[in-house]
Amino acid sequence: MSKRRAELEVSAGGIVFRRGPGEGAKYLLIRDSYSNWGFPKGHLEGNESPAEAALRETVEETGLGRLILQGPIRVIDWHFRFRGRHIHKYCHFFLFESPEGEPCPQVDEGITACQWRPLGEALEILSYDNARGVLKRAGEMVRTLVAVGAGRAGGRADGRTDGRADSRTDGQMVGRTDGRAVGPDESAPGDRLEAAAEPSARPPVRPSDFPPVRPSA
Repeated sequence: MSKRRAELEVSAGGIVFRRGPGEGAKYLLIRDSYSNWGFPKGHLEGNESPAEAALRETVEETGLGRLILQGPIRVIDWHFRFRGRHIHKYCHFFLFESPEGEPCPQVDEGITACQWRPLGEALEILSYDNARGVLKRAGEMVRTLVAVGAGRAGGRADGRTDGRADSRTDGQMVGRTDGRAVGPDESAPGDRLEAAAEPSARPPVRPSDFPPVRPSA
């Protein structure tokens, strides 16, 4: 009898950070109904790209309406069994900056709490080892943003809540409260941050999906 092949699933999630005057960046963790701490994530819907799905899920699960996409972090994958099915799941993670607003957990989806934590504390609290690897990479990206003076400058998000696209010239995508991600050039999100994919992660998504995740050399 031949071994049943694993079913592929693709999801996307976001790591949200915030920086304030005179203090280091803090990262947003969410707690699920099983008391596990992690990051907002979920399946792609319809023709969504991973970036669009990550933004939508992050907005829905945290209640934060102003999110600036700073770049892809990495793709992780794992295997699990669910109701007799063997699942091979890929999850694209993206880095978002939140300039303001208080998170509100999506209780009807099992999100029971949200907390801002410094990097070291967040790494200790996380319930999953693969999530720690993603957060460490996110921390490196944030340090780079701070060092080069990139990202938010005096609240670069415009805070509009009408779902309209913001015309930008800096290569960033801005999250709207309707979960859409918009940017000046969706085929080239900017080269200042490059994702580092796990060696085994070859996500089953369209080559044209924005942003591309490039394997490390």
